[in-house]
Amino acid sequence: MTDQHAPTVVILAAGEGKRMKSATPKVLHELCGRTMLGHVVAAAHELAPRRLAVVVGKGRDQVTPHVEAIAPEARIVVQDPQNGTGEATRLALEALTADGAELRGTVLVLLGDGAMVTGDTLRHLIAEHEKAGNAVTDLTAVVPDPTGLGRILREPDGTPAGRLLGIVEQKDCTPEQAAIHEVNSGIFAFDAETLRAALGRLTTDNAQGEELLTDVLAIAVGDGLPVGAVVAADHHDLLAANDRAQLADLRRLMNQRITRRWMVEGVTIVDPATTWIDVDVVLEPDATIRPNTQLQGSTRIAAGADVGPNCTLTDTVVGAGARVTNATTDGAEIGPQASVGPYTYLRPGTKLGRKAKAGGFVEMKKSTIGAGSKVPHLAYIGDATIGEGCNVGAGVITANYDGENKFPTRIGDHAFIGTNTTLIAPADIADGAYVAAGSAISLPVGPGELAVARGRQRNIAGYVARKRPGSAAAQAAEREIERSGQSGSDAGTAVETNPTGSGPDGRGDAV
Repeated sequence: MTDQHAPTVVILAAGEGKRMKSATPKVLHELCGRTMLGHVVAAAHELAPRRLAVVVGKGRDQVTPHVEAIAPEARIVVQDPQNGTGEATRLALEALTADGAELRGTVLVLLGDGAMVTGDTLRHLIAEHEKAGNAVTDLTAVVPDPTGLGRILREPDGTPAGRLLGIVEQKDCTPEQAAIHEVNSGIFAFDAETLRAALGRLTTDNAQGEELLTDVLAIAVGDGLPVGAVVAADHHDLLAANDRAQLADLRRLMNQRITRRWMVEGVTIVDPATTWIDVDVVLEPDATIRPNTQLQGSTRIAAGADVGPNCTLTDTVVGAGARVTNATTDGAEIGPQASVGPYTYLRPGTKLGRKAKAGGFVEMKKSTIGAGSKVPHLAYIGDATIGEGCNVGAGVITANYDGENKFPTRIGDHAFIGTNTTLIAPADIADGAYVAAGSAISLPVGPGELAVARGRQRNIAGYVARKRPGSAAAQAAEREIERSGQSGSDAGTAVETNPTGSGPDGRGDAV
């Protein structure tokens, strides 16, 4: 939209939303990664507005900082008490011109809970409004069930082709008017001068006892000014939510819109009904999203990546060709061709290099895993840097917390950490080093060294026969002794075994 046609936008967000029954103002309830108000602001930003005002009232201690965060350029206008949409619009225009700025062109008035409206629909409304030279243009929709909504009255027969005469509320409808399916959205495009003049003529002589914006349309009609209506191509664009059930309906509809968009762009979504994608998520062609997957925040999925089933990814980057299954990730970076899952938790600051692996029942936090390195199963890796080509065995833990402070662990390239090892941070395992299974490492391990840190094994013969006589274990042991021809007469003696494990290098790893 050119500067010449850039509108002034007013968003009405002062209402309380009592039917939400919530301590959170209605416009701050979320769907698909944004608040309802956030969706409206995003649609307004697509128009590159000349000026933007947001009217706040109830819950403004929460709404105001939210507006400042998502639209720092917006003029925030307080309406207290709330005396109608007409008064709110008038207060907004007064604030926008308080510095002597000129009010001209088109003024677009939006509703703070109108989360479904799109920038394309608003551009079409403005274009038709200016093309027709209207004083007022109402955005309307033809809906399957108009119950509870204001009906659009047209001349001569009430069809969308007729000239707009006015709006009649549900409670005031005649039986013939109640049968009309074209309804008012509450979104209007106004000629700036007409709007300013009409707002000064509003009264509270109505059932609500408020200054109503819809009365501007009636004033324009009475003055013989050109008044029109533009029917939205998709009536869903005009839906709003007054309670939690309606909010869930909007969330489902918006998610359908989002998933369809990505499928058209070349993404495979196996089951759109169980896939939930936030509006700021970015997907590349040939990515595959499997059932029961949620992609949240600023998540980005590269081409050829395969995510799901049963995944929740928040603010996560997934590289080309990576595979993520049955996993929860938050603020993680998963490199190209990396593998994650199943039942894996990647916490903020986790970075997996190319072809790295975070396997089953693995948790990682604030750690970097080098290219080709593997943490296949049952491990906790926190505040660690792991080099390339490493293998970290099952049950390995980086003990990074002493109750007050966090400490780092460094594992060099091509190192091997045996099963059930505890690395007591700060820990330093050099390139090419090996750590024997079952070790508790508290000192540095040099390049190519084997570290063994565990007690000697002692086998106490005859223990079960003495301590558990007659038990199933004792009977099984007795049968095995008889079968093998071993003697149990040396009960009570102790046998010490190889302190470094059964293997020649003491690894004893599980794979």
